Amino acid sequence: MINTTEMENKAISSCLMPLGDYVGSIGMQRPLADFSRQEVLTLIEVVVTAFQAHMLAEHERMAARDRAFLEQRLARQQQLPSTGRVA
Repeated sequence: MINTTEMENKAISSCLMPLGDYVGSIGMQRPLADFSRQEVLTLIEVVVTAFQAHMLAEHERMAARDRAFLEQRLARQQQLPSTGRVA
């Protein structure tokens, strides 16, 4: 990835624990060259899944924040008396 955003950097960092857990479960002392094809594919899956989960959760959090803001703004507009003018 080139020019990662702050959100992407946080998502990358969120992969460390699942990655460590997986590597620990198959033998942390083994060199990567000794991993089987399936172990490497599982490692990739663990990292990509953790990255995507973090990005999804962050996007959902941002959408909820934006939705709350827009709902508050709409509620305020509905409370204002109609003057027939556009602000």
